[in-house]
Amino acid sequence: MKREPSQRLSTVFAVTGALVLSLGLAACGHKTAPPPPAPPAPAAAPAPTVTLEATPTSVESGSSSTLQWTSTNAANVQLNGEAVNLNGSQPVSPSDSTTYEVVATSSDGRTATASARVTVTAAAAPTAAPTPNATNESSFAEVVRDAFFDFNMSTIRPDAEAVLSADAAFLKAHPGFQINIVGHCDPRGTAEYNLALGARRSAAVKAYLISQGIDASRISSTTVGKEQPFCTEATEDCYQLDRRGHVVKGQ
Repeated sequence: MKREPSQRLSTVFAVTGALVLSLGLAACGHKTAPPPPAPPAPAAAPAPTVTLEATPTSVESGSSSTLQWTSTNAANVQLNGEAVNLNGSQPVSPSDSTTYEVVATSSDGRTATASARVTVTAAAAPTAAPTPNATNESSFAEVVRDAFFDFNMSTIRPDAEAVLSADAAFLKAHPGFQINIVGHCDPRGTAEYNLALGARRSAAVKAYLISQGIDASRISSTTVGKEQPFCTEATEDCYQLDRRGHVVKGQ
């Protein structure tokens, strides 16, 4: 049977619609993948920190203190406006009480500050040494004793150490006194030899007193050898009296 043109056109539309519908249904069966998540924002750089300490925090005029600073996460550090190392120390001698400030700056411009104060006090006036008086003069004669030596020796004996330690204690308590150590010898031997031996004995006494804390400027030493004996008898007891470092009050 022969179809009319209108029937053929309807058939074409029907076939075309079915094809479009099937393609649409097929496309709906495949879901589109979601876009990937955005990358996380970069973490912020840590903030800078800084500390500053002064040791000591109080000084006398003319003395110094040490500043010490430590920084973290800093690109540069300034101490009272001057560029310094990121970590370090520096001595300071302020004439007046001063507050010091350190500023640490990070690479992105953030800052941290710390401060330390050094207090300056007036220096204490020196204390004058007391002048010896009549009472002290008498005490010197009563307390200060000589150091005795063995024959032909200039070594300080144990008994002489005890004597000289007591002498040193007296001299410390009376800083106005100057003393002279005179080396003596017994009459045996030549005059020349005994002068040298007496010099060694007076030097040994002086060295011991210095070791006990007496300033060397307060002590002079000399020798008379065998020329000024304390005893003139030819006995060992008498000879012992002549072998000494005689401690006398200086001028």
